[in-house]
Amino acid sequence: MEKLLTFTLLGLVFVSTAESRDFKSKKEQIPYSAINCRKHVAYLTDFGGKGDGVTSNTAAFKAAVANLSTVASDGGALLVVPPGKWLTGSFGLASHFTLYVHQKAVILGSQEESDYPLIDPLPSYGTGREAPGKRFSSLIVGTNLTDVVITGGNGTIDGQGEIWWKKFKAKQLNHTRPYLIEILHSTNLQISDLTLTNSPSWHVHPTYCTNVIIERLTILAPVTVPNTDGINPDSCSDTRIRDSFVVSGDDCIAVKSGWDQYGIAYNVPTQRLSIRSFTCISPDSAVIALGSEMSGGVRDVRAEDVHALNSQSGIRIKTGAGRGGYVKDIYVRGVEMENMKYVFWMNGDYGSHPDPGFDPKALPEISNINYKDMKAKNVTVVGSLSGIKGDDFTNICISNVTVELAKEKKKEAWKCVDVGGVSSNVTPKACPELVETEVDCAFPTDTLDIDKVELNKCSVEV
Repeated sequence: MEKLLTFTLLGLVFVSTAESRDFKSKKEQIPYSAINCRKHVAYLTDFGGKGDGVTSNTAAFKAAVANLSTVASDGGALLVVPPGKWLTGSFGLASHFTLYVHQKAVILGSQEESDYPLIDPLPSYGTGREAPGKRFSSLIVGTNLTDVVITGGNGTIDGQGEIWWKKFKAKQLNHTRPYLIEILHSTNLQISDLTLTNSPSWHVHPTYCTNVIIERLTILAPVTVPNTDGINPDSCSDTRIRDSFVVSGDDCIAVKSGWDQYGIAYNVPTQRLSIRSFTCISPDSAVIALGSEMSGGVRDVRAEDVHALNSQSGIRIKTGAGRGGYVKDIYVRGVEMENMKYVFWMNGDYGSHPDPGFDPKALPEISNINYKDMKAKNVTVVGSLSGIKGDDFTNICISNVTVELAKEKKKEAWKCVDVGGVSSNVTPKACPELVETEVDCAFPTDTLDIDKVELNKCSVEV
């Protein structure tokens, strides 16, 4: 009986696939890049989807993923979201699965709270970030997956977050807002070639994942809306972020690993993170932020060829007493900035905590921070570096950095306290705590394994 059921389900997939190809026979083959190509292809319309922007497609997405997951072991499956506007609530993905969003397709996030099931807080956070207890499921989710791809021809996923932003501001939400994409406990994950916009909160949140490729994303959110972070790798190993552009009301990239005592206990760092060819606009936050939730540790982060415009800060480290963990072995080079408040910003007094149970004696380790080969124009403050009294931030190195101050600059270009390190060829001259010497700050010469991964050339008929 079980064999007959399996055969029937597989037959449904094959029939659906064949019918879709016949229906689409006059369409073109569109190339795309992926960690793996797929043997089976189906279309959201095969499962009752309607791209009118009004009809809910939650059931269609769920049926499509459930149906196509039956061929996961037979070359995997690809679901095409064709041209149209596809309204949906939260839905999950499967292993050996590709979600392909056509260039003229828009996935619209439902604005109904009931379309986002309540789920438990992340174990490394202990509670919701915005409210105690549970949180709303993200629009696109996945847990314990292998080989999952979310891509397209620069199709759009629009979270329609305005109603969520208004409720959050008015304190009308009892749970943490949904994210746009959140994938947990998974390996071999790719998110690429998409426009992501107007998430209720964070846009891309891979968490407890390994081997993550994020490339060629355009992420757009109003610069006046807080917590609309672009890309937040959280307790992930071996991640690369490439060729992407973010406009946000919060950090463009925020590197995280859990919150206070919960992150310390869970003890899963973000490590071996590579960022390259990245552009950010964020008037009220950072281009790359390390923390503030970094209690599981952050190490071996490499960023280069970064461009910042009209942003509050270039590279920022956010932590505080109670966080524990560490931020160490950070390497940044080749950064160009214009119209900035801060180029370098570190603060050890970032005081938000999940609950009163945190240990104020859990002090973070901030060390081996390397910045080199940077240029910036129209800057208010070059560096504001504040460690924690009795817990200095150490081994900071800044070399070959030239900053042109704005006309309305502060009296002090630098302010440093409870930090130590060296500087070389820095204009304006760095603070005395960064001892001037002849040094070329470090940047690793080896290549991370995730940077060696080459995507396959695939195609899909659309």
